[in-house]
Amino acid sequence: MVDEKGDKLFIVVDQGGHASRAVIMNGSGRSLAWAERPLSTFHPEAGCVEHDPVELVQTIRQCLNDAVRKIGDRASAVQAVGFATQRSSILCWDNRTGEALTPVISWQDTRASERVRTMSSQAANIHGRTGLFLSAHYGASKISWCLENIPEVKKARQAGRLCCGPMSSFMVWQLTQEKRFVTDPVSASRTLLWNIFTKKWDPELLGLFNVPENVLPAGVPTIYRYGRIRLGRRLVPLKLVTGDQNAALYAFGKLRPETAYVNIGTGAFVSRPTGQRPVLASGLLTSLTHEQDGACDYVLEGTVNGAGSAIQWVQDTWKIKNVRELLPAWLMETVDPPLFLNGVSGLGSPYWMPDFASGFLGEGSDPDKVVAVVESIVFLLHRNIVEMGRHLVAPERIQITGGLSALDGICQKLADLTGIPVYRPVRIEATAVGTCCLLAGRPDHWPEPDAGKQFDPGDETAVARRFGRWVEEMEKKVGSKR
Repeated sequence: MVDEKGDKLFIVVDQGGHASRAVIMNGSGRSLAWAERPLSTFHPEAGCVEHDPVELVQTIRQCLNDAVRKIGDRASAVQAVGFATQRSSILCWDNRTGEALTPVISWQDTRASERVRTMSSQAANIHGRTGLFLSAHYGASKISWCLENIPEVKKARQAGRLCCGPMSSFMVWQLTQEKRFVTDPVSASRTLLWNIFTKKWDPELLGLFNVPENVLPAGVPTIYRYGRIRLGRRLVPLKLVTGDQNAALYAFGKLRPETAYVNIGTGAFVSRPTGQRPVLASGLLTSLTHEQDGACDYVLEGTVNGAGSAIQWVQDTWKIKNVRELLPAWLMETVDPPLFLNGVSGLGSPYWMPDFASGFLGEGSDPDKVVAVVESIVFLLHRNIVEMGRHLVAPERIQITGGLSALDGICQKLADLTGIPVYRPVRIEATAVGTCCLLAGRPDHWPEPDAGKQFDPGDETAVARRFGRWVEEMEKKVGSKR
């Protein structure tokens, strides 16, 4: 069925660290209606970052219902639902009652970092199988921690009732009629338990983390019959599940190997497509982004854990008000900010240090501190782009999306520092658009970015000098901790 304008419609659930959203789009990726509900984040102890699983499911259901109500009778044209989720968040639940036995343990959570540190001799082996690096941010150590420390999890395992897995698997179980215990390849690949070459749970990795395969979901392709979701009086198929950062890559059609894709939200990510072959690189992630009909897309990926979360950190730590509103002006006016060594939520690629202590080098006002944090995000992105240049040809263009990309100052600094034009599409919230593109079958007519803003590199030597000093200080501090 099509709607009154002849369009097939799709619903995208974009489940992020701060909110759940549902967006209804047509077959060209144009948004017709959307709904959003905030999701609470809890920090019960140092290194612990959690969400309430009941609240998670409730917010998604509320968003779906709200969005459908907004389009009225046109809801009958909705063809399918797709999920784009946080990739490395996990939880455990009871396979009979569906009751969550743990909180949603966020990708930002590093409670198992001590366990991970004892496994350092296996780092190269793990990277060679998963494309990832040994880190407490990924799911394996979190699942292992739950198996060892939570009584309800132990009891459910003994009774044969335990499900453990990516947050997306719990969402599928809770929101579909069929209650299938499955995982998409993107979420599975962020656990450190999934082999990106065999596309299966890896027996050796399961043994290393002491995780039994029978508590994990079955692996299925990105496009799959996940089940049916009730929307009003209709049951609509859930046809796609993927990661939020992966979906964002497809927002503007075919992936281009000459483009570096940057997406900045709670964290920041830079990806370079490598086609249907995984390329392993020291210091960088190798990520599977999509699987359909046996074919996979892969990228080299760099990750900055502290992006939006770092700005929130400096706001909370120094009690600075109205940061988001004032930041555009501060980025224009601040000439010589201090340096910020950014380990908020753990230091990601290419350094990989979960307990790196953040700090400023030099004095400054509140605006100076905030601009220093923003520059640290740009510095880390540039550091990853330089690292990628050791394995791939230099990019011809950087395409930037995500909430923080709305700041002209970030885009211009990135262009100045890299010497590469930075293009920002009009639609910077790319996750929902990319998910819709995949749901619609990656149509040839999918609009390419053509109406956004380009930031050309300028003669900005001051930020380059600060970057050089920042690299020296980072190398000193990282080296002293190794």
